[in-house]
Amino acid sequence: MSTGNSGGNPLLNLAANASRGGGFSLSGASATRLGAHAMFVLTILIVWEISAQRGLLDPTFFGRPSGIRDFLWKGFVTEGKLWRELGYTLGGAAISFVLGSVSAVAFGLLFTTYPALHRAAEPYLTLLNAMPRIALAPLFLLWFGLGIGSKIAVGVSLTFFIVLSATVAGIRGVASDHLILSKALGASPSQLFFKVTLPSAVPVIFSGLRLGLIFALLGVVGAELIAAEHGLGQTLAYLQSTFNMDGVMALLFLLALLGLGVTAIMNRIERALLAWQ
Repeated sequence: MSTGNSGGNPLLNLAANASRGGGFSLSGASATRLGAHAMFVLTILIVWEISAQRGLLDPTFFGRPSGIRDFLWKGFVTEGKLWRELGYTLGGAAISFVLGSVSAVAFGLLFTTYPALHRAAEPYLTLLNAMPRIALAPLFLLWFGLGIGSKIAVGVSLTFFIVLSATVAGIRGVASDHLILSKALGASPSQLFFKVTLPSAVPVIFSGLRLGLIFALLGVVGAELIAAEHGLGQTLAYLQSTFNMDGVMALLFLLALLGLGVTAIMNRIERALLAWQ
């Protein structure tokens, strides 16, 4: 097959340009969209700052962008205290996500392999999932203390059920025609699972993993808000108690950016794993 002429395939042209040193660049539509988002955010910040300066918005209750900038600069650059709190929160969220998602995928595979076991455990799983996690946080604090253990427990309890539901739904949603055809072609059980069932279930499982990662972060921060020694949630609770609205708004924006960042990372991983589709 000839590869000398790639003019009809834009992907080949892009790859060829990159191999010649041109690299990849944003398309015109992507750059325009990114610029529009930047202008929108900048406009909101300018209006917010002017409204706070002229008394239209009370900085005591809403803060101001310049104060938020100063707080973040002091926390990350001048004093560097926010790096430690950020590390505690991200560390707890990462451990929660790994423990919750790995155990959920394992149980999901077990339940789909043995449906009778799933039917027996389903009422208890539903009962546990119905319990509000934030209401259980004081109990986790009593069991695991003020350290990172209680935060991990809350994060795992949120992540586990989300990923478990996605795993079971993804594996059960595999087209039966594919399974029947693979069996007819002589596929072994292991080949059937790794080459048909698992690849077909990956999109649904990854949707659960993406949500599970966000909820792991939310669970850890929520537990830190109740009681903690370190973490962004503990810092946020202190700032709220002292009416430091610039600090409160800064941490809220920081948490929102963290959520946006982990979602973007999961989307990239998902696209890489599903490149075959």
